[in-house]
Amino acid sequence: MKKIILIGGGGHCESVIDVIEQEGRFQIAGIIDKPNLVGKRVLGYSFIGTDSDLSKLSEKYGYALVTVGQIQTPELRKRLISLAVTAKFKFPVVVSPRAYIAKDVCIGDGTVIMHDALVNVSASVGNHCIINSKALIEHNAVIEDYCHISTAAVINGGSIVRQDSFVGSNSTTKEYIEIKGFIKAGELKK
Repeated sequence: MKKIILIGGGGHCESVIDVIEQEGRFQIAGIIDKPNLVGKRVLGYSFIGTDSDLSKLSEKYGYALVTVGQIQTPELRKRLISLAVTAKFKFPVVVSPRAYIAKDVCIGDGTVIMHDALVNVSASVGNHCIINSKALIEHNAVIEDYCHISTAAVINGGSIVRQDSFVGSNSTTKEYIEIKGFIKAGELKK
């Protein structure tokens, strides 16, 4: 089984660990985070290094996933992704076996599709996105790079979520609209 490094060890990391374990394609080699966490554990996995160890670790493991969540801004995720790119990691797509992805959907590198999410026919999801638990991406919707579609959010048919955007939990869009930026939890976007 291929080994993977997780970059960022907070709450989102814990959720991603569960998805990776359920998917069964990767073995988690360890977690990268702040120096004070090295040697500690989360859900049975050790913190094995910091950002400065990424180049060395990519030679040994090859795969990484940024597991820092994103609220309001993707800047920390983007910085960590850049460090991992420089270290020459490969970024797999990780999909919960409890998610549904239509057969013609395109999903970009480093994206994670969480439990009970649904990505419908002819939709596309960019690189390094989070499609969180119970999110619905309807037909022909486009989610650009570095977006986080939060828990139970609904992106209706033909809508476009522009790069770096955040759509809060339980938010719903009208069909065929364009979204850019930050949408609060529960907001209806017309």
